[in-house]
Amino acid sequence: MQEYWKKQPACELQLLTWYKVVKNVQWNSFEDIKQVFNSAEHIGNQRVVFNIKGNDYRLIAKFNFTKGWVFVRFIGTHAEYDNIKDIKNI
Repeated sequence: MQEYWKKQPACELQLLTWYKVVKNVQWNSFEDIKQVFNSAEHIGNQRVVFNIKGNDYRLIAKFNFTKGWVFVRFIGTHAEYDNIKDIKNI
């Protein structure tokens, strides 16, 4: 994430905020995520899309609720997100 905000400093604060929230919670389901990030969208294959900085940027994370881990799979502008061909397997 840090590499991305170094290239796109306009989203640094929002990405840091997202990271701090995710690092300090234990979610058991997508519904738990929605309680914190109401605009989050489950796109299948354990992946969730988050709007960053008023939807100027998008972040896709893969969740394993059983093991309690999260992997960031994509960070980019909304336009870059729109160009992803196979979003469920990114």
